[in-house]
Amino acid sequence: MGRLDGKAAVITGGSQGIGRATVELFIAEGAKVVVADLLASEGEALCDRLGPDCVFCKTDVTVEDQVRNLIEVAVKRFGRIDCLFNNAGILGQTGGIESMEVDRFDRVMASHGRSVMLGMKHVAPYMKQQGFGSIINTGSISGIQAVSAYMDYSAAKAAVIHLTKCVAMELGEFGIRVNSVSPGQIATGMGKTGPDALEKAAVLRELNKTRQPIPRSGMPEDVAFAALYLASDESSFVNGHDLVVDGGLIGGSSWTERQRMSASVHGALQRQA
Repeated sequence: MGRLDGKAAVITGGSQGIGRATVELFIAEGAKVVVADLLASEGEALCDRLGPDCVFCKTDVTVEDQVRNLIEVAVKRFGRIDCLFNNAGILGQTGGIESMEVDRFDRVMASHGRSVMLGMKHVAPYMKQQGFGSIINTGSISGIQAVSAYMDYSAAKAAVIHLTKCVAMELGEFGIRVNSVSPGQIATGMGKTGPDALEKAAVLRELNKTRQPIPRSGMPEDVAFAALYLASDESSFVNGHDLVVDGGLIGGSSWTERQRMSASVHGALQRQA
């Protein structure tokens, strides 16, 4: 028996990376899934491979009419909507505040912040009518710690995490749980597709090995399993929570690195004595 048997879910950004891994896992666990993305060929190919319980809906998650339509598609097709995973988003821009491109800043904020708001806005009436539902929003440890290299992305993810908590307080009274999942360093295609995505993910797997106490890169499946828990009845008393999936990265440098730094400081002080 699957952990999501009989449930219907919508997953945005579902054609690649974390979204695709989550679609595959939800289907394997018995859910029916509507995949939303702008990458139509990738999304349609994924659904063709996974079978009739997986349906693609091309959607720009920053456009309200398209998000409204997405939710309606899920309800009309499956008669219910148990889970909405707001996962779509784009990369931020590097550089300092003086070089920030305003149009790009607005696109990043819309891709993460507005899209999450729109998803929750349009799924809420259906879930209220049902008396149950789970909304999951993709945050990031960049929204918890300041990341000056991608400050627009970091600010957008902070907004997602806080908006999640605010809406959880409202919708919890209707039996609807609202949580976020915040990945750390995850090896994905980083916006690439096809062979380029595989090459990018392979590079990131190698680079990420030593960035956190657990000595391997985070994988899309790691986040997918966190989303599975939040979508399932196993998390029925979890609301307004941000589930961090980062191998311990948010705690700072690894124990070995800290010991090395401590030894270096101790040695310098000894030489001064």
